[in-house]
Amino acid sequence: MLFTITLIGIIGYTYLSKRSPIFSCYEWGFSSNATKYYTHPEKIVVKPWRGQHHVFGIFMIPGGYLNDNLFKLEIPGEQTYCGVLAYEGTVEAEGVRAKPGAYLMKGLLNTRTALWLISQGKVDELKKIENWKVGYSKSK
Repeated sequence: MLFTITLIGIIGYTYLSKRSPIFSCYEWGFSSNATKYYTHPEKIVVKPWRGQHHVFGIFMIPGGYLNDNLFKLEIPGEQTYCGVLAYEGTVEAEGVRAKPGAYLMKGLLNTRTALWLISQGKVDELKKIENWKVGYSKSK
């Protein structure tokens, strides 16, 4: 019985470790036509033990500007990681209130990526606001 459980655990770990733990940074996710501005999140939440969508940043984008479809997480000494942006559709999310004329976006980081970084002792880097950024440009 113990042998079977160990074998299943090893096979499962091998399968999961071969799957890509990151969301690739595809060029289609970033606008490049106009002058680009960048902003860092107002708040970062790192609670991967609560499951999917519990590692994110709340970004504030000025009204009249379009954001990139992806955000970047750049940890020194690591590759650049990307995540998707979800529209919050409100002026308040997770205790963050948008300034007048701005809107909020939630940048979702892949939970496996966050767990990988935490296991490498990079939780403090993951929580640094300056390591997260999203680009935006003037809408046409």
